[in-house]
Amino acid sequence: MHESDRAAVAAVSAGDSQAFRTLVDRHSRYVRRVAFRMVGNAADADDVVQETFLKAYRQLERFEARADFRTWIHRIAVNSAIDFIRARRHREVAHDPADLQDGPGDTAVSGAPEPERQVLSAEISDHVAAALGGLTAMERAAFMLRHMEGRSIAEICAALGLKPQAAKHSVFRAVKKMRVALEPFVHRQAEDAAQAAGR
Repeated sequence: MHESDRAAVAAVSAGDSQAFRTLVDRHSRYVRRVAFRMVGNAADADDVVQETFLKAYRQLERFEARADFRTWIHRIAVNSAIDFIRARRHREVAHDPADLQDGPGDTAVSGAPEPERQVLSAEISDHVAAALGGLTAMERAAFMLRHMEGRSIAEICAALGLKPQAAKHSVFRAVKKMRVALEPFVHRQAEDAAQAAGR
């Protein structure tokens, strides 16, 4: 764990509630990225971030000093997002891709000059955000848990309250939709790369 995180946790445990602000300031952007990927909506992500840090503050005495604070807060963020999705399950709808433009983009792209790399990174982020926007809340959660969090089908079932077949179906539908949405972009990138190599 980062020494300053360790010091802040120790200060909060000693009664300095203001020290928690340091942890919030340091990790809020990261937590928001996690939340946004799970819920797919900027306003909902903000609610998840707030709930995440509220839970973290209440549970800080359970935090082990030798653990990594970011790993710990990540787990709370994912669980808070799952709780949020389950609570809103009756409003299962796909988001308009335009709703996702407020979300952070942090996809790294290597092998290109800096300005081009930044443009391509933003373009990839936009396409992925749009593709995620075509998923329902449950499909997005299942996809993120399976392919970003590495959770098993059994864990996804437990997290989302689904039966195994429903969990598998949600992951399958999400992957299929993502593939269809991203295929034109991937194909265009491959053609551009082939043309660049042929020069």
